[in-house]
Amino acid sequence: MQILMIDNETLRQKSTPVKDINEDIETLLAGMFELLDKHQGVGLAAAQIGIPQRLFITRIGKDIPRAFINPSIIETSGELTDYEEGCLSMPGVWAHITRPKTIRVQAWSEKGKPFTLDAEGILARVIQHEYDHLDGTLFIDKLSALKRERLLSKYERLKKIKK
Repeated sequence: MQILMIDNETLRQKSTPVKDINEDIETLLAGMFELLDKHQGVGLAAAQIGIPQRLFITRIGKDIPRAFINPSIIETSGELTDYEEGCLSMPGVWAHITRPKTIRVQAWSEKGKPFTLDAEGILARVIQHEYDHLDGTLFIDKLSALKRERLLSKYERLKKIKK
């Protein structure tokens, strides 16, 4: 299991709903948490590992790890907040992104139980970022064309240095 980089077309696909929450999904989620921890991330969508299904995970600091299967963001605040974001599919680059400050999300847990969660702060931001992945949207898509091009150029320079 590896994280796809930004130029991979799978990241631009709209993910399909998970049909059955079973042992395969539990195994997938466990592997995703291992990968998330390995890369010291706070969120990871299945699309980022080449599996275009509507699920993602979060683990923020000492907060409990969470799985969101077939999530829906059902409410967002009118109040917006700006914060620097990065992405495991585009390591080494960050940009200020404006998003709703609070959200309400409904999803299914890894145990097949429905839940509703009100989130604010970094958790709300991470959920929105990962949720975007389910629709084939990347954080750089929220930037102006000029800022996006600068970020992509910086990413390409970083890739060459790492080779």
